[in-house]
Amino acid sequence: MHALSVDGCVELATLDRNGLVESRHIGAFVVIDAAGSVLESGGDIDAIIFPRSTLKPLQAVALLRAGAGLDGVDLVMASASHCGSHRHSDAVEAMLAHDGLSVDDLGCPPQWPLGVSDKAERLARGEKPQRVTMNCSGKHAAFLRACVANGWDTATYLEPSHPLQQTIKAVIEEFTGAAELWPAVDGCGAPLFGMSLRALGTGLARMSDGTDADATKLVEAIRTNPWALDGPGRDNTRVIEETGTIAKIGAEGVLLAARDGVAVVIKCLDGSQRPNTAVAVTLLERHGVISAEARDTLIRDLVEPVLGGDTVVGALTVSV
Repeated sequence: MHALSVDGCVELATLDRNGLVESRHIGAFVVIDAAGSVLESGGDIDAIIFPRSTLKPLQAVALLRAGAGLDGVDLVMASASHCGSHRHSDAVEAMLAHDGLSVDDLGCPPQWPLGVSDKAERLARGEKPQRVTMNCSGKHAAFLRACVANGWDTATYLEPSHPLQQTIKAVIEEFTGAAELWPAVDGCGAPLFGMSLRALGTGLARMSDGTDADATKLVEAIRTNPWALDGPGRDNTRVIEETGTIAKIGAEGVLLAARDGVAVVIKCLDGSQRPNTAVAVTLLERHGVISAEARDTLIRDLVEPVLGGDTVVGALTVSV
């Protein structure tokens, strides 16, 4: 097992200003189907990366397998990296209240919302970082629901030996087919598993191919409630709204996009997300998953132009 290195990367995109390339983003990517057949790749797709929050859809499938009884918005929140809006935090608090719990039972750390305006609003009111506004709070509330449903201990639900985490690990292994997983701890405190881009892409393609009832329930819930996965106007939500593709950000430059048994997984080596949406929609269109019109709309709406004052003087250009 080896980590992704500079030598294992390709150029994903460049940013130019007045005709000079100012920045270059490198990384690795794979376009893969549910059978594990690689449709296109760049870089070392057998290098080990941490999927970070791109694992959340598979974790949510595991919660359904465990009888968590999640539906609609609650199910989407289980796989969300939400922006921390009041709508999101209200949904998490309602999930906890449903199970006789409170925000104090959440094991994720207190954090500011991801949304800039949401953070600014709470700062202006003199609030402090909260567990409920941490972007993984929906997943943790869903973890707790599975524990309540099964009579499992709620105080130790993040321990790798806990039956909840053992169930999640088994589902990840089932979908990805990964023979080896690198054990770690995610930023929210939950167990995390490093794996190859090939394995991760295979698992997420299988999640979207319509053959597993629990995974299909999740996909349909996300398409019905795309705001809950990220936030209105934000990249993941906009991709889902425009194309029906399940898009999911992961920390440190990871992005998933999956639909109809085809998945794109991107890892930008320096941890940046700047090139990822443009690269993902370019690859999706190339392989017939989305239309050229949808690709162009998403790049226009989501990729920031390079400005010189009020004038556009450059652009992000996909290299792959």
